[in-house]
Amino acid sequence: MADPASARPRSTTVAGGPPSLADFTADRRLLLLAAMALVIGTGGAAAAWLLLKLIALVTNLVWFGRFDTVSRPLADITPSVWTVLAPALGGLAIGLMARFGSEKIRGHGIPEAIEAILIGGSRMSPKVAVLKPMSSAISIGTGGPFGAEGPIIMTGGAIGSLFAQLFDLSAAERKTLLVAGAAAGMTAVFATPVAAVLLAIELLLFEWRPRSFVPVVVAVITATCWRPLLLGHGPLFPFVADPALPWWGLIACAGAGVIAGLQSGLLTKLLYILEDAFEHLPVHWMWWPALGGLVVGLGGLFEPRALGVGYDVIGDLIGGHLVIQAVLMILAVKTVVWLFALSSGTSGGVLAPLLILGGAVGWLLGLALPGPSGFWAIVGMAAMLGGTMRAPLTGALFAVELTGDVHMLAPLLTATVAAYAVTVLLLKRSILTEKIARRGQHITREYGIDPYELTRVSEVMIRDVDVLSSSLTAAEAGAAFRAGGRRIYPVVDAARRPVGFASRGDALRWGVEAGREAERLQDLVSDASIPSVNPEDVVSRALDLMLRSDMGRIVVVDPASGALVGLLTRKSLLQVRAKAVSGEADRQAYLAPWRRSPHPES
Repeated sequence: MADPASARPRSTTVAGGPPSLADFTADRRLLLLAAMALVIGTGGAAAAWLLLKLIALVTNLVWFGRFDTVSRPLADITPSVWTVLAPALGGLAIGLMARFGSEKIRGHGIPEAIEAILIGGSRMSPKVAVLKPMSSAISIGTGGPFGAEGPIIMTGGAIGSLFAQLFDLSAAERKTLLVAGAAAGMTAVFATPVAAVLLAIELLLFEWRPRSFVPVVVAVITATCWRPLLLGHGPLFPFVADPALPWWGLIACAGAGVIAGLQSGLLTKLLYILEDAFEHLPVHWMWWPALGGLVVGLGGLFEPRALGVGYDVIGDLIGGHLVIQAVLMILAVKTVVWLFALSSGTSGGVLAPLLILGGAVGWLLGLALPGPSGFWAIVGMAAMLGGTMRAPLTGALFAVELTGDVHMLAPLLTATVAAYAVTVLLLKRSILTEKIARRGQHITREYGIDPYELTRVSEVMIRDVDVLSSSLTAAEAGAAFRAGGRRIYPVVDAARRPVGFASRGDALRWGVEAGREAERLQDLVSDASIPSVNPEDVVSRALDLMLRSDMGRIVVVDPASGALVGLLTRKSLLQVRAKAVSGEADRQAYLAPWRRSPHPES
């Protein structure tokens, strides 16, 4: 037919028949993905072990002249010219690796993983799996003020993606395995399985379905089993404190969360101001990490503890082993070097620096609040993480699993949600998604039930449908088109069962083709059957059939007799969207006795 929207479909059958309605869409492929997640969880744990060993190796070679993988903090290094040169040389090496290897190793990992999921079909290259941990080890080992979580999320995700690409999987299934690898890597580094699953849900999956949730958990549990053998067991920063907060203690936690949210917003703004400044430099981006490394090195002259991952600093903040002057210096220097280094496009993660910066502010607030300063440092860490990454549940549970103190859950949740509320109100994008938006991609992180899954066909279908009888001749059908104003009519038999569609273009063609005017519509349109739905079907099924058959409208039939009872069109689908928008925008107080209704009930 002339009009593609009116073209008769090639087939009406749907494999397996109409889907049965259920709470979840899951099939046996869930078991296949879960089995694959066992392999990916093992790979993510191994990658985490390798990354941490590489960081320790580079750190010892650069700063201590030793060829071993024993973890040593940078707090005791003696500031010298080498303190400035080492981070700059590390940045130069990363710039060369990015330009001549893969530009995707630039940045802190999570935005790149999100981008691969949303626009890359969850396909990562083998180069990323190799170069990302190497570049991150060089960056952090030479003094870069980053954590290992962003690189391991990217590396673990690459392992999951590469494994998935060995099999015939859909983009959605590859996404599940990519995220499973990322969550497994994070679990192995931090021993935070629940927080890793929540991070996957809040940041990476963009859905919450059994198909993705179960394999991610399987990978995380697998990495948890491997961690005691590879990296040790127990919380990373053990802490037990029950500060017995006064009645206003949770209000104070909310206030700390608000301050952390403001701090988060300021850091995000400054980061992208500096990134814009780097964009205007008259040198190739390959040199930017070296320039950022110079700033890192200069900061190291003032405060060596601001260099590197800084896990020792996190432990000192929680344990209360620092004095106010040291905390202020770490806060100032770490902020500057982290912002410059990250905006230069080097390789490294944001989670550990956020913990230090938020923990330092929380520690300072704790000087004026009840309870030990270490408690408030943890509150500040969780709030900074929850606000900056827009992941309040992850922030709260991450701090609980890092310390092993579940009694802090209520204060932590209060602070993280307060910080989250501040940042979502002040900033359109987070520190993670702003980079993606600047590359021309828009994403939304609000999850909701599809309104097309909630609406029945009977609620939006056209009930009064004009039809053509299959007993009409082509000439009579042409007259009907000339008399009526419609472009397409359903054609029905004597029992009002639909047998096809006839369009104005069809009628014109039959009129000029010799011998066609006397033929009946039942012979002209019944050469192909048409897909149909029932009134009680959900609209999403009708939409799927319309897409599959390339039709702009679909007939609605009685399930018992097969008789036509309605018609679903594109305009009908828009009604579903309009209803959802109305539910968000229309406001009315139904129980307001001080207001007189303009239309009182009789």
